[in-house]
Amino acid sequence: MALSEQYLEDDIHPIDIVEHIASDHDWDFDRIGDDQIAMAVEGQWRTYSITLAWSGFDETLRMICTFELEPPEDKMPGLYQLMNEMNDQCWAGAFTYWAEQKLMVYRYGLVLAGGQMASPEQIDTLITAAVVGAERYYPAIQLMVWGNRTPREAMQVAIAEAYGRA
Repeated sequence: MALSEQYLEDDIHPIDIVEHIASDHDWDFDRIGDDQIAMAVEGQWRTYSITLAWSGFDETLRMICTFELEPPEDKMPGLYQLMNEMNDQCWAGAFTYWAEQKLMVYRYGLVLAGGQMASPEQIDTLITAAVVGAERYYPAIQLMVWGNRTPREAMQVAIAEAYGRA
């Protein structure tokens, strides 16, 4: 059964859908309010903190996927160059670094203007894409920050990963 078959009524709040998806996947989550939910999603490299928030003002479902990162100050220029290369390969969403919070962040906003409604499949894909993207680039970030590789060298790991494993 498709995820959307569970939702036959109109006007289901997007965060209610996220809560059902989190429950179906057995992810730890906390409904922060009517318009926001936070969850922990286990990846291969680490557990990612994911927050989704609904803004009725601009009809956007915003998602951030974060993980802690404390690079040395001298690595920051390389990290920004690496993020530019990562973002060049991302068709949806983008990576940024929040220095004050020491967090690597993947952000995406699903605009649902005109009263559109997000499907459960869209939301599940949104969350999955965030985790897959973070997982894909996590080794490259680690190599650049801690392995003394150039951003271009570090990106080779992410590019190779796209072709699969033997």
